Amino acid sequence: MTIDIRRRDFIAGLGGAAGWPLTARAQQPELPVIGLINGGSADSSAVFAASFRKGLDQTGYAEGRNVTVEYYWLDGQFDRVPALVADLVRRRVSAIATPVSMAAALAAKAATATVPIVFGISQDPVKFGLVATFSGG
Repeated sequence: MTIDIRRRDFIAGLGGAAGWPLTARAQQPELPVIGLINGGSADSSAVFAASFRKGLDQTGYAEGRNVTVEYYWLDGQFDRVPALVADLVRRRVSAIATPVSMAAALAAKAATATVPIVFGISQDPVKFGLVATFSGG
C-alpha cells in the first residue's frame, strides 16, 4: 500500500512539474505591439520592411526582443483599411504605423484618439487633419 501511495505522489509531482515551463512563459510580460500597414505586397516592400526594422533598432527596439511588429500588406486593397484599423484599435496595440499610406493614416486617425499613429506621407498633414499644427507644443 505504501508503494502505491509513493508512486501516485511521484506521478502527480511529475504532472505538476510538466506545467512549470508553460506557467513561467505565461507570466512573462507581453511585448508592445506595433501594427504596420503598408499598401504594397510583402515581396515588393521587403526593402521597406528592412528599413523599418533598422529604424526600430536605432531607437533601441528589436523586433521579437522588446517589441512585436505585425505586418499588414494590403496588396493595393485599400478597402480593407477601415476594418484592419478598427481591429488594431480594438486589440489596443501600442502604435499603428502607416508609412506612405494616406488612406491608412486617415482611417487610423478616424478610428482612435488614444493609440499613437506614426505616419509618413508626402502631403501636408495639417491640411488633411492628421495633426493640428507642426509645432511641438
